[in-house]
Amino acid sequence: MERRVGTSTKDNPPVSSNANRQWGGRFAEGPSAIMEAINASIGFDRKMWRQDIRGSLAHAAMLKHVGIISADDEAAIRDGLDRIAGRIEGGDFPFDEALEDIHMNIEARLSAMIGDAGKRLHTGRSRNDQVALDVRLWVRDAIDGLSGQVQDVMRALVARAEEHAGTVMPGFTHLQPAQPVTLGHHFLAYVEMLSRDLSRLGDCRARLNECPLGAAALAGTGFPIDRHMTAKALGFDGPTRNSLDSVASRDFAAEFLFCCSMTATHLSRLAEEIVIWTNPYFGFVKLSDAFTTGSSIMPQKRNPDAAELVRGKTGRVVGALVGLLTVMKGLAMTYFKDMQEDKEGVFDAAETLTLSLAATAGMVRDLKPDVGRLAAAAGAGFSTATDLADWLVRELKMPFRDAHHVTGALVAKAEGMGVDLSGLTIEEMREAEPRIHEGVYDVLSVAASVRSRTSYGGTAPANVAAMAAEWKAKLA
Repeated sequence: MERRVGTSTKDNPPVSSNANRQWGGRFAEGPSAIMEAINASIGFDRKMWRQDIRGSLAHAAMLKHVGIISADDEAAIRDGLDRIAGRIEGGDFPFDEALEDIHMNIEARLSAMIGDAGKRLHTGRSRNDQVALDVRLWVRDAIDGLSGQVQDVMRALVARAEEHAGTVMPGFTHLQPAQPVTLGHHFLAYVEMLSRDLSRLGDCRARLNECPLGAAALAGTGFPIDRHMTAKALGFDGPTRNSLDSVASRDFAAEFLFCCSMTATHLSRLAEEIVIWTNPYFGFVKLSDAFTTGSSIMPQKRNPDAAELVRGKTGRVVGALVGLLTVMKGLAMTYFKDMQEDKEGVFDAAETLTLSLAATAGMVRDLKPDVGRLAAAAGAGFSTATDLADWLVRELKMPFRDAHHVTGALVAKAEGMGVDLSGLTIEEMREAEPRIHEGVYDVLSVAASVRSRTSYGGTAPANVAAMAAEWKAKLA
């Protein structure tokens, strides 16, 4: 049955004006209010005010240089922008949502302050190339800051690696005991991961370091501008080479988000290990009150919340990458308003990673390893079985597959007797391989195992100490 508008039934009660205000809220004025709210970006793109002013100063200097505006106009623009920067810095700048974005907010205020000179600033450019410039500048600044933080985490890990170059611990595969390693070697594994993250950020910076200013809306401009001058003034390697690509592309932002996502993923892996290691059933390390919290009901709890949040916030960073790729995948040339959605994810990912890096550096410096617990765990689970197999190959010239079979039989025997491999007698070992002699005991200790791993990149304490020293010098 067709239901008429306004008809009240038990299943279809009338919608009251109060309900409309509750759910409609500020949009009660109708479509114009909705359009203003969905169109405006000043609520988040105000973060780019420094970059916007920097770009405008360079643009104005170029316009004066080529004779498009007078020296007096350029001086007035420079003075006005400096005053606006001071007001924003001091929290005394009224951002107006009706002006949509940071570009129009600054330009409108400048024109109100200095008159026609302010209105001439936009000659030879568009908001399309202006926003492309501002985002590049913002991302470039963010890369510089994040790169410094990544290096700080690396320094923290290197210092702990140097301290624990000889501290034995269990190495895991499948989270099962595998072979003994050193804690210093474990820390240096994350240094290697972060070094690649640092390199990726550097590569991203190099690729984005072209200036789109002067591409205008999409086709360039007929004014005799000097794009090389503005590019140089803003620290770019040069101007972008295609006006369409200049305003249409955000691959530099997506690449930045991938770099952030990969770094966050590496931090998350370390955070996960800290969560595991601080569990009393492992008891490998302890964190102080500075990086843990208690429970509202269980007084004995010490929760590794900082590590859990570093792990959890990775989802936000990866989500920003997926979000931007999804926005861009269906866009034809050139600029669409969809691209306004690039900024919040970029801003949030950078800020989230900034916090995660700070928390990770703090936790690495704060954690206190239980050396005795680590050593005991390093010898559990027949972790020197591979050393036994290698000894059979070296000393008895057995093919590795045969040595693997003999070692497996001895592990089964030891497990059945409730002892570790070094707890088996020579006679018991000779039941599996008659040629085994007393020298086998030299390789069955955890200390001997880690000392023997002298291949380049191996866990031998001497290797670890040398690699820590190498990284310390690189990061100095």
